[in-house]
Amino acid sequence: MSKKRIAFQGAPGAYSDLACRAVYPRYKTVPCMAFEDVFAAVRDGKAELAMIPIENSVAGRVADVHHLLPEADLHIIGEHYQPIVHHLLALPGAKLSDIKHAESHVQALAQCRQWLRKKKIRTQIHADTAGSAADVATRKDKSVAAIASELAGKIYGLKSLAKNIADGPKNTTRFLILSKEDKRAKPGTPCITTLLFSVKSVPAALYKALGGFASNGINMTKLESYLMIDGTFRNAEFRLDVEGHPDEKPLRLALEELGFFAKKVKILGVYPAHRFRRG
Repeated sequence: MSKKRIAFQGAPGAYSDLACRAVYPRYKTVPCMAFEDVFAAVRDGKAELAMIPIENSVAGRVADVHHLLPEADLHIIGEHYQPIVHHLLALPGAKLSDIKHAESHVQALAQCRQWLRKKKIRTQIHADTAGSAADVATRKDKSVAAIASELAGKIYGLKSLAKNIADGPKNTTRFLILSKEDKRAKPGTPCITTLLFSVKSVPAALYKALGGFASNGINMTKLESYLMIDGTFRNAEFRLDVEGHPDEKPLRLALEELGFFAKKVKILGVYPAHRFRRG
């Protein structure tokens, strides 16, 4: 019997690859060039699941996913918080003093911005962290380094010159697990509901739309604006994460009230709350 598969963006050894292995150790990981390819792999049956980074504790949200997720036509079935330990990876024999510039994914570079400035190391954006390690391994230039995982260093034969170089002490990335099937968590268990909704650009529209969550005791853990619908600046779309299940009375009533003031309410997923949320 063939292994089930989980798709991620990046080369083998990327942090998304580590997240896949941590949550689904028996699945075969499927590397994809771009986030669009990850979503397509699940929709086309090339993978059962996708592991997608959504935000980081140091650098904030992942911009590409921010725009692609609403149109992915997939369901969120879980979340995972992955500790991120960045290594400065270089060719064997290189010293830290040799490094003139480092390359990595834009998120990784942002997470290490202050450390790199202190070391006077210039930066270059790469498509992904592990891909930058693979690139450094082929260039034979001891003045160039990659910022990537320890696993990437082992895969591509690089030496770690420094570890845990992120500017934040607890650098963590939140991932969403996506499926073509809507596998909702059961009522009665701690869970998160993620939804999209839009409101007209008029005074107090957002305040009124969210009032039901306050009056029904629903904790909102994430609220962010997505985009202006149709480019008109008359309607704004928001993504909202709340604690609770739509089949339970408090959230059901809150969603009913949301429906009075918002439009295009779409639930993207109802999934178990990760233990990381308990502190």
